[in-house]
Amino acid sequence: MPRRLLLVNPNTSAPVTARLAQHVQAALRDEDVTVQACTARFGAEYISSEASYAVAAHATLDAYAAAVAIDGRPDAVLVGCFGDPGVFALRELCPHPVTGLAEAAMREAAALGRFAIVTGGAAWAPMLRRLAYGLGLHEALAGVHTVAASGLQLSSDLDAARAALRPACLAAAQGEGVRSVIVGGAGLAGLAARLAGDVPVPLIDSVEAGARQALRAAPAAVAASAVRWQGLSAPLQQLLLG
Repeated sequence: MPRRLLLVNPNTSAPVTARLAQHVQAALRDEDVTVQACTARFGAEYISSEASYAVAAHATLDAYAAAVAIDGRPDAVLVGCFGDPGVFALRELCPHPVTGLAEAAMREAAALGRFAIVTGGAAWAPMLRRLAYGLGLHEALAGVHTVAASGLQLSSDLDAARAALRPACLAAAQGEGVRSVIVGGAGLAGLAARLAGDVPVPLIDSVEAGARQALRAAPAAVAASAVRWQGLSAPLQQLLLG
């Protein structure tokens, strides 16, 4: 029986969910796995600020709980945002592996040595540096390079996206000791392959890294909550109560 990977899109864009699912399934084409995707029912169309990130963490838990209430628990979960909103909370609640795009890509890159990140949206730079610090990977992170367009905007025209990202990838690759560059973002899925011939170091696609890591990650301990909750969806409240 094939394993089931639940792909949770923390933003509310159905086209982004479809794009993510397509790339994750392609990355796992040699695995006996079925990808089931769900989209946040509330929050931002695309996550590009601290506020939208905070809401997305709640939306991730909500979407996961709703999917589990209907289809049961999957074998693994992949949170489809390069920033991993809700990942640590899901690990606390789920008896199966939970992976985020950013952590998966950073760990894959760090295995090669120092790395840099290229993504869309200036607000992501401090947020990703903070995440790298929390993961203990800050010393391996040489820098975060951003372009003005968001990942959602970049995903709408891949040729224009390649032109916009190429200078940032080249600049990132020139950082001291950089051995790889992460092209990070749900909307940037597939662009690393388009840019690979232009950049002198390996490019890591965060969506592909997330797909690879999702089936290898170890589950964390499950901790039910003893506190009272108010105003949450019924599936999420049930999940939190264990």
